Amino acid sequence: MEKLPKIGLPILIGIIILIIVIAKSAVTIDSGEAGVLFKTFGEGVVTDEPPMGEGFHIVAPWNKVFVYEVRRQEIFEKMKVLSSNGLDIQLDASVWYQPDQANLGKLHQEIGDNYLNRIILPTIRSAARSVVGRYTPEQLYSSKRDAIQEEIFEETKKIVNGQFIVIDEILVRDVTLPPTIKDAIERKLKQEQESLEYEFRLVTADKEAQRQIIEAQGKADANKILSASLTDKILQDKGIEATIKLSESTNSKVVVIGSGDSGMPIILGN
Repeated sequence: MEKLPKIGLPILIGIIILIIVIAKSAVTIDSGEAGVLFKTFGEGVVTDEPPMGEGFHIVAPWNKVFVYEVRRQEIFEKMKVLSSNGLDIQLDASVWYQPDQANLGKLHQEIGDNYLNRIILPTIRSAARSVVGRYTPEQLYSSKRDAIQEEIFEETKKIVNGQFIVIDEILVRDVTLPPTIKDAIERKLKQEQESLEYEFRLVTADKEAQRQIIEAQGKADANKILSASLTDKILQDKGIEATIKLSESTNSKVVVIGSGDSGMPIILGN
C-alpha cells in the first residue's frame, strides 16, 4: 500500500508531460488560412511541400507553424502625389491582394508575414507617383481616371511579379485636387459645354436655313414649270371647261357678247 503513491506519482508526471507535448504539438488552422512549417532541427522553412491546409495537425513540439491568411484581402491607402505640372494631388485607392498559396513557404522565407508593408504598400505608392506624374490636374479630374487606375494596376503587378504575392485589383476611389484648381477646371468645363451648345445651335440653324432655301427653290422651279406649260390654247380650253360647268347650273344664264364665232359667252347668276 505504501508503494502505490510512489508508483502513481511518476505516472501522473508522465501524463502531465504527455498532455503538454500534445498541446505543444497540436496546431489548428482555421478557414481561409494556411500554415508554413518550420523544422528547427531540419532544413528550416519547408518550401518543397504544399502549405498545411485547414484543420487539426500534429507536429513535433520543437517545430513551428506560421499561419497566413490566404483569402483575398483589401487595404485602403491615401497618397499624396504630384501631377505633371507639380501640383499636389491626393489619391485614395484600395488594393485587393492575397499571398500566392502555392509558394507560401518561399514568401515566408524570403519576405515574411509583414509582406503588406514591405512590398505591397511601397509598390503601390511608387506606381501611383509614376503614373499620376504623367497627367495634368484637368485630365485627372475629368477623363483619365480609368486609365490611371489601369496603369497603376499594371505597374504594380510588374513590380510585384516574382514576390509570391497576387494583386487582384487596384481601385482608384477618389482624386482630390486643390480647391482653387478644382474650381478653375469646373469653370473651364462649363465654358466648353456652353461653347459646344452654341455651336450646336448654329449648326442646327444653318441646316434649317438650307432646308428652307431648298424648299423655296423647289416651289419656284415648280411654278416656273407650271407657267411655262400654260399656253394660250390651254388657257382657252380651261375657260371653255369652266363655262360649260357654269352653264349646266340651274342658277345661271348665258349671255353671248359679240356675234358669230367670235362671240364670248358670259355666265351670269340669277
